Amino acid sequence: MSATSDAAMSAVSGKEPAPRRGVVLGAGGVLGASWMIGALRALHDVEGVDPRQVEVLVGTSAGSVLAGLLAAGVGVDTLVNHQRGVLVEGDPRLHYDYDGDTAVPPRPRLGIGSRSLLARSARHPRQVPTLAPLYALLPAGRASIGRVGDVVRAARGGSDSWPRRPACWVTAMDYDTGRRVVFGRAGAPRPGLPTAVMASCAIPGWYAPIVIDGRRYVDGGTCSATSLDLLAGRGLDEVYVLCPMASVAPDQPTSVMARVERRWRRRVTRLLHRDVERVRAGGTNVTLLTPGPEDLAAIGANLMNPGRRDHVLETALRTTTAVLREGAAGRFADTG
Repeated sequence: MSATSDAAMSAVSGKEPAPRRGVVLGAGGVLGASWMIGALRALHDVEGVDPRQVEVLVGTSAGSVLAGLLAAGVGVDTLVNHQRGVLVEGDPRLHYDYDGDTAVPPRPRLGIGSRSLLARSARHPRQVPTLAPLYALLPAGRASIGRVGDVVRAARGGSDSWPRRPACWVTAMDYDTGRRVVFGRAGAPRPGLPTAVMASCAIPGWYAPIVIDGRRYVDGGTCSATSLDLLAGRGLDEVYVLCPMASVAPDQPTSVMARVERRWRRRVTRLLHRDVERVRAGGTNVTLLTPGPEDLAAIGANLMNPGRRDHVLETALRTTTAVLREGAAGRFADTG
């Protein structure tokens, strides 16, 4: 149903029209997904936001898996249950792993992953992501992301089709041009939803690129951790952003690896705030949730470590619930 028809029905009934909402689910690997599931549960319990009922879901990498499942009608409670290993009769079976649930990738193939992207990065450095030369140099990964596609397909009852509502946008990068592609949006290539999600999750050097219509695609997080900018100027009333790779309240780790990871987080956070301002400029209220110090301690320096999933989930349930109840989430309201 369009926003216009929603408003018309509300006028007839005398009720206020429901707010037009979007939910953005960012990149973050195995542990980012666990953290976002906890945050989604808190958002549902505290704010009453059911992500299955919003106007648009934007998913990047791990966030694309959750966006695909939510768009397929899988509820937040089901996501939490499956993270905990609790199987409820009637729920779809959502268990999957990232090629064996290992914290490190298999040995990649020898050679440069994308000579075309490397050449384009040299000729047109402003037309590709900042780290495009690195992504291009990484050898092609050997791991398979097929299980991720299988779980999205199962949630759709075995279908590869896209849901009509909510809209589901899945981001990936064309591995030869460096351009961001938004599957599910008008004008983009139209693979099945499971294939689009696999492309969005195909980390260069870890997973093999996903081929769609003869072109290779890799992880959408190579272009942006959230692609929040896609919702600028769309007339939404509220946007909720979950970004496990950013942190508005960072900690002070002592290990070298963790300090390097936090430097990357600061960059992601800076870029994310820029996108928040772009969305706000169109009159949209933005609520931003990112991991805090306690979450960061639970996550550690390796977002692909499956051994920490339960701890990250339970920590996120507690911390994000407290943040939302205390009104301490990043609230960016339109003041124009």
